[in-house]
Amino acid sequence: MKPLDGIRILDLTHMLAGPYGSMMLADLGAETIKVEPPGQGEATRRLLAEEPKFCIDGMSAYMLTLGRNKKSVTLDLKQDAGRELFYGLVKHADIVMSNFRPGVVERLKVDYDSLVKFNPRIITLTVSGFGSYGPGKDRTAFDMVAQGYGGGMSITGEPGGAPMRAGIPIGDLGGGLFATIGVLSALQARHRTGRGQNVDISMQDGQISMLNYMATMYFLSGEVPETMGNEHFSHCPYGVYKTKDLHIILACVQDAFYWSLAEVLGNPGLLNEDFRTREVRLQNRDTINSLISEELIKWKGDDLLAELQPRGVPCGPVNSFDRALADPHVQARNMVVETSHPGGKTFKMPGNPVKLSDTPCEEFSSPPLVGQHTRELYKELLNLDDAELDGLAKKGVI
Repeated sequence: MKPLDGIRILDLTHMLAGPYGSMMLADLGAETIKVEPPGQGEATRRLLAEEPKFCIDGMSAYMLTLGRNKKSVTLDLKQDAGRELFYGLVKHADIVMSNFRPGVVERLKVDYDSLVKFNPRIITLTVSGFGSYGPGKDRTAFDMVAQGYGGGMSITGEPGGAPMRAGIPIGDLGGGLFATIGVLSALQARHRTGRGQNVDISMQDGQISMLNYMATMYFLSGEVPETMGNEHFSHCPYGVYKTKDLHIILACVQDAFYWSLAEVLGNPGLLNEDFRTREVRLQNRDTINSLISEELIKWKGDDLLAELQPRGVPCGPVNSFDRALADPHVQARNMVVETSHPGGKTFKMPGNPVKLSDTPCEEFSSPPLVGQHTRELYKELLNLDDAELDGLAKKGVI
């Protein structure tokens, strides 16, 4: 049993933000039915088709990952007959998720106001760059645009250099995570009220939220923060340093951490009694960083970490993908899992980070082929027979 067993989602999402949110909910046990256009299906299925090393039988890494634990049916929402099929499915669903641009769900007549007529308990979720209302709602957004509008990109990068986006698409992924939180909140509210509602998620809102205490600091001081690279405005040493073979992270956020580091490195300059306090270290940041760099280049990264970690010094490697995914701790927590393509080939991908003691969510089914479950689900939920389905297929509805 999984925590969301018995919950059914109709998933109209595409690309990354929406599919990541619905993937998380599918991992947690929701029956997630991907509703795709007839023919080639959702566009990300073919996003890397010209790069066979990133595909299995033409199915891209996007779909291999984001499509796990989902089913797939096809229907054309632009046709009246397709909408009628969709409305029939809505009667048997709990949640409808989409991440079209604002206005599209209304034009397709699959918005909350349209769907609540068929199911008063339906929860709809929309994820977009800027939300469904406000003067900027019609801006076109992808991940980096959301990062730029959100403010965090302006403080990412080396001092004096150009702003740098995060290496992973936190605009999209943040939108997907807030979508998951929003859906679960609406489900909880429905337990009390018996009613559904619309959940409106803006990727920019998510980025603003994650500014968190730094935004409060700005409001208090009026000072606009600038790029600091990997350093920290109130701690030293704090950053990324080069050893013989690795870059490692040191984050001495307490005086005791610094002194433990200094004792391990043994450099007389670092053992200066004046450096026991944070205020003096900040005044001598360049000197301390220079001395640390001189010492660290003498060490192999893992050897130094093995000395520092037992002493409680916050530190770690800057892992490449191969090191991160091979970490025994990552493996032990089932964060690298293996599943199969419907054609039989197996592949690995990240697991589910939500670890539950009573209702674990550690099983992962194959991503579906386009429309793989069309006939099965239309027969089960809508009581359509083969002749009716053949007729819909001839008209291009499914």
